[in-house]
Amino acid sequence: MSSSAFKLLIVLIGGVFLGVLSFTLWNAPEAPASTNPPLALDSTTTTIPATTTTTTIPATTTSTIPPSTTTTEAPRGTLVIHGTGDVTVDPVYIPALAVNGYDHAWSGLDGLFLEDDLTVINLECVPSDIGESLNKAFTFRCPTEALASIHSNGIDVANMANNHSGDFGKDALVDGRAQLLANDIAAVGAGKDFVEAGEAALFEINGWKVAVVGFGGVAPSPSWYATEDSPGMRSGDHLDQMVEAVSAASEVADIVVVTVHWGIELDTSPRADDIERAEAMIEAGADIIFGHHPHRMQPLNMVDGAAVFWSLGNFVWPHNSIPSATTAVGRVVVYPDGTIEACLIPAFIKTHGRPVLTGEPECGPGL
Repeated sequence: MSSSAFKLLIVLIGGVFLGVLSFTLWNAPEAPASTNPPLALDSTTTTIPATTTTTTIPATTTSTIPPSTTTTEAPRGTLVIHGTGDVTVDPVYIPALAVNGYDHAWSGLDGLFLEDDLTVINLECVPSDIGESLNKAFTFRCPTEALASIHSNGIDVANMANNHSGDFGKDALVDGRAQLLANDIAAVGAGKDFVEAGEAALFEINGWKVAVVGFGGVAPSPSWYATEDSPGMRSGDHLDQMVEAVSAASEVADIVVVTVHWGIELDTSPRADDIERAEAMIEAGADIIFGHHPHRMQPLNMVDGAAVFWSLGNFVWPHNSIPSATTAVGRVVVYPDGTIEACLIPAFIKTHGRPVLTGEPECGPGL
């Protein structure tokens, strides 16, 4: 065979082989799709890719509650709550405060209110520098310069629902509430209208939500009560309104504290209508009731698991007599399991406007 014929034969054989191979590959079945998702679509980004943002919550927005705390509430600790009776820092009524300064009023307490979790007082004077004195036997004004001292000595909440909150007119009452708030003292029991007067002061302390509401049932006239469009205080006589306010507070708080001006002057035990009001408020969710107005001490009772201090007497007040100067600080200890323990820390107004602790508490930490 010539060389030309041999080369032609090789070309023909190679062409046949390539044709068969091409036909085989063309008709082969496709390989099955991979069961692994593409790397760009891992399990954390299949719904919203990492670069996607929404129109309602920008990608840079952060929650006010860190993600690590959204599923677990802070553990509850022990709460120590104190309450007092009538407080006036009027330097005209108590000249010792003008001479010794406003810290004089708290100097006999050894910093008690600085060491607790919450302190509630009944502020029986108008914390404002405006307004004219009404035609009353007694009118009490708390100069606004005194408020920094009240705050710095550990007082957190002031009840304005009493028979002296309106001594200098409605404008002074509204301004007085604003002055308290400006000094980091929560104001309860009075306001620019019915709604504001009934608002609870809310606190978050040691894992607890605490609400404080104030009432006053000793108004000189019905005009002192707040209405939908008029300033004033919240009534401590209208039981349905009291129950409604306490119930609303209990919906947003774990512990509800009531501070209420009620009763009859010089009484040393509660009257039937006060007992009825207390029982109704406790049923509505009140856990602690600090009472005041009689200018005398009345008993502490536990009522259906709630602590009721019927009257805590005078506190920052002139020394007028042994009975009127005999006083106490109401103490409530709330334990992490919700158990409530209450006691009275005895005190005595030794000199005008200066209560002094005279005994150890029988509940909670010592002095």
